[in-house]
Amino acid sequence: MANYRTKLRKSGHEDVAINGGKRSRGNPTGEASGKNIKRPKRCEANYLPNLHGHDETSLENARKILVEEMKKKQPNGTLISQLMDQTFPLRRQEIVKKEPAVQDMVNRWPGLFTERQVFAEFNRIANKNLQGDFFQALDQHTPRFIELFKSKKGTVGQKLSEFMEQISWATADITGLCSLVLKGISILLGDDSSEFYRSCYEMEKDEVQQSITVGVLTVIYEGPVQGPSTVHVHTHSPAIVLEGNIVMDNTDNFPQAVCLVFGLIYALHLDYLKRMANTLNFMLAVMLGLGNKTLSPKLITLKNILLG
Repeated sequence: MANYRTKLRKSGHEDVAINGGKRSRGNPTGEASGKNIKRPKRCEANYLPNLHGHDETSLENARKILVEEMKKKQPNGTLISQLMDQTFPLRRQEIVKKEPAVQDMVNRWPGLFTERQVFAEFNRIANKNLQGDFFQALDQHTPRFIELFKSKKGTVGQKLSEFMEQISWATADITGLCSLVLKGISILLGDDSSEFYRSCYEMEKDEVQQSITVGVLTVIYEGPVQGPSTVHVHTHSPAIVLEGNIVMDNTDNFPQAVCLVFGLIYALHLDYLKRMANTLNFMLAVMLGLGNKTLSPKLITLKNILLG
């Protein structure tokens, strides 16, 4: 297998070559073998594609056309999609090899930070319909999650009760119930969502967003701000914040924003927040059917309860 990877590296396969040059008998001055190894996320079918007959100059010119198109009041969606498909290999090589700041990506690839292209990019990377599969699974499992929330006792049950008391069950809509479930999953799995789900008043927005590495920011215009334990069912247009900057706002609702954050984590090759690792891995493995078949005992238990 090692010889096979060596042959792939010599033939120019970027996803293998990127880990070349490490210290070995033949390369005693290289980096330590375990240092800065570049690895795909789980189920990245196209981790680091080659340029496929294009050169960097032609793809860079296509990128510039894309930037100019995004500056228009009414960009041509079909042209943007074509250019995003064409420049995908260049974009992935930038992201994986250079690890640019998110704000640099916003400036160079503004087309990526639109709802349509986040979902398209996830499909390019993982060959998966993120939006369709995410909401299909959420709709399927929401009734069982609600039953599970109501049955929990102890500290976890108390925290979940605080969520459910905010829902008017007589008039609850699917968006409110899905918001409740998404915030409740992290409690069931023992994660700390206080840095991932944030809320604040309009006057505090600039200060709060700077403290967020990856997350969803809900801006409240009236009523109390109670942190991650508040569902905020009727709040619209939550913002997506990456590395202290709002990269997308005016999302339809909270569940849509969470789905888009997941897509951007893949599109920009970002690390999971350690405090939300169980929740994000659950979304990946159980809700999207991706990732390793071997799950942690905690995730297996929840999966069996849902599907049992």
